[in-house]
Amino acid sequence: MNLQSEALKREKKQWVLAIIDFTQLVKLRLTLTVVFSALMAYWIALPIERSLTYKLFSIFIGGFLITGAANALNQALEKGYDARMSRTANRPLPSGRMEESTAVLIAGVMSVFGLIILANLSLWSALLGAISLLLYAFVYTPLKRVSSIAVFVGAIPGALPVLIGTVSAQGELTILGLCLFAIQFFWQFPHFWAISWLGHQDYIKAGFKITPSLGDVPTKTTGFQAFIYSLFLIPIYFLSWYFNISDNFSLFLFLIFSLIYIILSFRLYSSNNKKAALTLLFFSFFYIPIVLGVFLMDKLN
Repeated sequence: MNLQSEALKREKKQWVLAIIDFTQLVKLRLTLTVVFSALMAYWIALPIERSLTYKLFSIFIGGFLITGAANALNQALEKGYDARMSRTANRPLPSGRMEESTAVLIAGVMSVFGLIILANLSLWSALLGAISLLLYAFVYTPLKRVSSIAVFVGAIPGALPVLIGTVSAQGELTILGLCLFAIQFFWQFPHFWAISWLGHQDYIKAGFKITPSLGDVPTKTTGFQAFIYSLFLIPIYFLSWYFNISDNFSLFLFLIFSLIYIILSFRLYSSNNKKAALTLLFFSFFYIPIVLGVFLMDKLN
């Protein structure tokens, strides 16, 4: 009896560990954040009189599968590099808890079902989902070892979820969708440069060339890049106001939050220290939910 009980406990523990490994493989928190932006964009773009439930669920599942598949492929391709970084060494693949073939199989199954679900929403949704997956896994991932241009390339699939959300609601590319895409696209640069500043030594040790500063310590070049890209957010909001996507009050809120983002980016450039990088990174986590919330408030009012 005790032997059976112990065997059941071991089996249960193995299942729990397998689930934890799966969440790490698909980068669960990152994936849920990406899916959240797609859901918010869909809700913003959806005409008020139409039903939400079916498509919201499809976007959530389809978006989760595609994003999770891209993250799994990314880890399969970077297994050896992840093993060199303390931040990623304990992931399922570099630690040896999961075979590379298993990760690729999981990614393949997820991508197929994800694209089928998105295609059921619209052909635009499936096309953008496929572009996002291919760019992230097979262009951005290898480019990280070549040049910091990889960050620019990676920002495209990083911003496509909001475009997928809007085309799923409206059936076509619209000014609203392109504005949301542009906001999420340029938001990523200060966000990522803050991450790259904090993980600079790890990236260099692993052989990644995604940081603007390739020496032993991050230079002001990282903060300068963050500051320059943050400035692009301002004209985008004026465009959204010009095309009547946002009203005067929303434009005011957008400008306030964007100015804070710009100031924090400039502080990373001028101070070039850990505190400035952490502050910028912390604020960046709230920036997109706040902006999408303002767009949604605009629609509901």
